[in-house]
Amino acid sequence: MQKKTWILNFAVFFLHIFTSSKALDVTQYGAIGDGVTDDSQAFLKAWEAVCSGTGDGQLIVPAGMTFVLQPLKFQGSCKSTPIVVQILGNMVASSRGNWEGDKDQWILFSDIEGLVVEGNGVINGQGSSWWEHKGSSRPTALKFKSCNNLRLSGLTHVDSAKAHIHINNCNGVSISNLRINAPESSPNTDGIDVAASSNVIIQDCVIATGDDCIAINSGTSNIRVCGIDCGPGHGISIGSLGKDGETASVEDICVQNCNFRGTTNGARIKTWPGGSGYARRITFSGITLDNVENPIIIDQHYNNGGSEKNTDDKSSAVEVSKVVYSNFVGTSKSEYGVDFRCSAAVPCTEIFMKDVRIETPSSGSGQVAQGQCLNVRGVSTLAVPGLECLALSTDMLSSAELPEQTCMLPQPSVQPSTRPMQDPFWVYGSGGKRHRVFDVVLTSFIFVVLYMY
Repeated sequence: MQKKTWILNFAVFFLHIFTSSKALDVTQYGAIGDGVTDDSQAFLKAWEAVCSGTGDGQLIVPAGMTFVLQPLKFQGSCKSTPIVVQILGNMVASSRGNWEGDKDQWILFSDIEGLVVEGNGVINGQGSSWWEHKGSSRPTALKFKSCNNLRLSGLTHVDSAKAHIHINNCNGVSISNLRINAPESSPNTDGIDVAASSNVIIQDCVIATGDDCIAINSGTSNIRVCGIDCGPGHGISIGSLGKDGETASVEDICVQNCNFRGTTNGARIKTWPGGSGYARRITFSGITLDNVENPIIIDQHYNNGGSEKNTDDKSSAVEVSKVVYSNFVGTSKSEYGVDFRCSAAVPCTEIFMKDVRIETPSSGSGQVAQGQCLNVRGVSTLAVPGLECLALSTDMLSSAELPEQTCMLPQPSVQPSTRPMQDPFWVYGSGGKRHRVFDVVLTSFIFVVLYMY
């Protein structure tokens, strides 16, 4: 009898360990998910619970439902680390006419350590009602502020009123496997903006918007971007930097193995006249171009979309140096494949080009694109188009000054596991719905054991 009791207790304990789930679902806090009802307060209540330690730090936005939301602020710090938010359903912003509150952003996560936001759901910014009001305030769809050791993956982001994702003041960020879409005509709908952040990896994303696919802004260092399919849009940009006399700092940036399709720019660095600071140790490598308007461009005369090509109206500029362009291949929509417009007061220095071949589609045999440069110093080898401002070299790779080490960046600090520690493996990844068949199997096993003994 004692033996059977011991077996029964063990079996019940075993069943509890493998079937219990403490993850919170927003519908437990009143979210309806019918695509009409405002579910904002339910989301805030669910966040307050998970941040305070309920639910083992796991919050689920369930599949098959559409949640209409006003501006939300999910604030840390939290008792649970990590916090795992699984977005499996659709989150839809209120339209401009029904908007209530902050117009700076729609969804804000701030001051959260070890935040994981993932899933196969959709974040829809309902931007079409905002785009015609280009001069007025428009919200970024999803913003992360002061969230160290952040992981963002798997989601689809569509039609933000302004930028889709903004990363600010974060250290140790991994962004992967996102799809970001907005019409080519939608204004300022950047895919991912990064500012004042370090140790960031952005990889394996498909981005098609009306502005920069990715913009790397001031205060950034150790940023790696790879495996991005960009287009339409304005390419991958460093900047803009130096607006209104800003002192900018950008260094150790690597953009590699990316495709640009029908974009207005490819690899772009843009700075405002009158700024100061630096953008340095930047590498663009392994780039494929398909009908790109400006495949390679440095513009130190940037003026919010315009540029004065031949004049300096300021005595200072953000210093651009130690930039490598390597292994570029493809076509330019314009006659110029390379366009360097640098400042006379602060020229661009140590600009390296190697293994570059850019053609124009105007000739069936592939007419070589042209290049132009102003106030640039550097070296090139095996580069087409060639530039008179860059010295020719056949042994460029042996140069100790070649800053391609920026493409071997340290990984962000260890990311928290996104697999819920208290959930059985069949619950994780099941759309937030438990697979009861395993409960039945385990229960049957218990009765078989009891019967045998």
